[in-house]
Amino acid sequence: MAGCGAPGSLPRQSGPGSMLEEEEEEDDPALGCDGDLEVNPYDGLPFSSRYYELLRQRRELPVWTTKYSFMEHLEGNSGIVLVSGPPGTGKSTQIPQWCAEYALSLQFAHGLVACTQPHSLAALSLSLRVADEMDLNLGHEVGYCVPHEDCCTTETILRYCSDEMLLREMTSDPLLRQYGVVVLDEAQERTVPTDVLLGLLKDVLRQRPALKVVVVTSPAMEEQLRAFCGDPPVVRVPGPGAPPQLLYRDPPARSRITAACQAVLDIHRRQEPGHVLLFLASEQEIAECCGAIQTEAMALNPGLGPLLVLPLHPGVGRAAQKVYEALEESGRERRVIVTHWLADSSFSLGTVRFVIDSGLELRNVYNPRIRAESQVLRPISKSQAESRMQRAAGSPPGTCLRLYSEAFYEQRLPPSPAPHVSETSLSRLVLLLKRLDIADMGQCDFLDRPGPESLMQALEDLDYLAALDDDGNLSEVGIIMSEFPLDPQLAKALIASCEFDCVEEMVSLAAMLTASPCFVPPSTHLEEAVTMRRRALLHPDGDHFTLINIFNAFQQYNTDEGWCRKHGVSGEALRLAGVVRAELLEVMQRIELPISPPAFGTDANVLNIQRALISGYFLKVARDIDGSGNYVMLTHKHVAHLPPTCCYLLRQPLQRLPPWVLYHEFTISQDNCLRVVSEIQPQMLVELAPQYYLSNLPPSESRDLLMELREKVVAVEDIPAVPEPLGEAAGREDEEREVCVLQ
Repeated sequence: MAGCGAPGSLPRQSGPGSMLEEEEEEDDPALGCDGDLEVNPYDGLPFSSRYYELLRQRRELPVWTTKYSFMEHLEGNSGIVLVSGPPGTGKSTQIPQWCAEYALSLQFAHGLVACTQPHSLAALSLSLRVADEMDLNLGHEVGYCVPHEDCCTTETILRYCSDEMLLREMTSDPLLRQYGVVVLDEAQERTVPTDVLLGLLKDVLRQRPALKVVVVTSPAMEEQLRAFCGDPPVVRVPGPGAPPQLLYRDPPARSRITAACQAVLDIHRRQEPGHVLLFLASEQEIAECCGAIQTEAMALNPGLGPLLVLPLHPGVGRAAQKVYEALEESGRERRVIVTHWLADSSFSLGTVRFVIDSGLELRNVYNPRIRAESQVLRPISKSQAESRMQRAAGSPPGTCLRLYSEAFYEQRLPPSPAPHVSETSLSRLVLLLKRLDIADMGQCDFLDRPGPESLMQALEDLDYLAALDDDGNLSEVGIIMSEFPLDPQLAKALIASCEFDCVEEMVSLAAMLTASPCFVPPSTHLEEAVTMRRRALLHPDGDHFTLINIFNAFQQYNTDEGWCRKHGVSGEALRLAGVVRAELLEVMQRIELPISPPAFGTDANVLNIQRALISGYFLKVARDIDGSGNYVMLTHKHVAHLPPTCCYLLRQPLQRLPPWVLYHEFTISQDNCLRVVSEIQPQMLVELAPQYYLSNLPPSESRDLLMELREKVVAVEDIPAVPEPLGEAAGREDEEREVCVLQ
């Protein structure tokens, strides 16, 4: 990394290749030339003993053999360098460090280094590891930037970030001028931001030839990316060692969770060394399996050693770092990491010797025709299966147990995963691209183009929300919407709250809807007590108002964790909501939107919040067709139900269910429940939703009722006003306003 020389001196300016030569020439890693302590070129301080300990480990990584070749290509004339290799070879930690060496050799003349990750947890985890390897402080020279958390300063020269954050950064800096090298890691994950960044960065390179782009992927994606990027130089990273033993097992007659749990316990009973990586389909399965393994482990012979079960999915947050914590000194502890698609490429662990793969994943797939997602349990792809198997490769090789047959692998698994751009609502993406002055989506280069139906639906939704002008460009409202890191519907509701004087409440609500769900399932023996306490937080006007109640109470009790446990809510989710709320207020102040004083609890405020919500969420309204809780969506014919946590089902005594509701989310799944539901009046929907949206609704009884109401409203508006004495008009002003609301 650093050369030999006077303390604080920079490496020789003959290029980053010289750094490699110096590292390889060192005989005593603790000393530089002539016995002088070697100095870290990034902060001018002597390297610690831990730096050299980690350096020895880094040199054993398979990717290290490619360093000289990579640096040659990076220094060459090609703007793009493609790096291809299996997981667990050190690409995500070493490639960005080498890019930092390259940028340092140029005195950061073209900017610093950014490395994107498809998952925020991976960006956080990698930045911690790389800061340790570079002997630097996290948050100074090495930092990370993920949604709602920016751990970077003006000193940061290597920034790990989620791909979503870098894409959003392009709205204010389209040419990414502060960066000299951009590393797009895990491109094979095919997330929407990474796919879009690939196309946009090709265009940036034409305008900024000095920029370097490094695309890191698995071998399965190499050819497609090579063709897309214009045949750039390719650096191929060898595998981590001998391939593992591959075993197939016929699909279990009993549940997948039981079969996976039994496989883990069998490995532990055999006392074979090594940790276990278990892939399941969903977060729910992960939670159930962790509980089952822990219960079964209590009955095992203590002589087998402790069994530590660790869940790994986005919901665990910073607890994901537990998978890297030091082992007990006895060394007998076995870790079982239970995960899903998150660890297909991220979170490499060199001590894993057993991989158990269920072969299935639960994904949400968006259907533009019905404007709703469907939960789909489906086979993973062959490339995912191969990546998972490679986690057990090494010396000595481990074992990969597939809980499905070889015929299932050959016949049911597709070659590669579907690109997310084909399975996601594109409204937010189209809004962002419009902000980048890409008026026509045909101007944006995609690895796989989005479906025309998805694009048309996204444009139609933005048009309904008044985000587009007559020429299809962003309107003034659309420009303001694009400033918020929110879905377009929520952004529009927040903007409408400025008109209806309920900003304080809508900002809290937007933060609660953006943060992860706040309710935590209580223990069985506490369920009744927690439910009773929760009822005190319920708001009679709906779940949206209940969320505001909960946030306000959390703040009132000074974010007390004990209060959270008593009421069965997540303190972590509520703290995140506080961070999101502060971010949203900062955006509103920056673009000088009016912020009304708090008025939560008044009747007028309830009506104003409902108006603001309908202004953004008129696309998400449902009607109870038979009075028994069977809600039919206005935009399609699917029937949904209220969720068990809904305030209308929890309140005592039970009252009639609301005939018309506005909801935040609906996913077609086993329970087919709406999420976050509040009652609305159809008159208000008729007044605030665009006329052409109501006209375009599919034929139904609900549409007919709304059109009848619309005709009445139009008839009232057409009656000429009768002049009356000024005093009477002033006295009746409030009354007329209420009549207008209720008509």
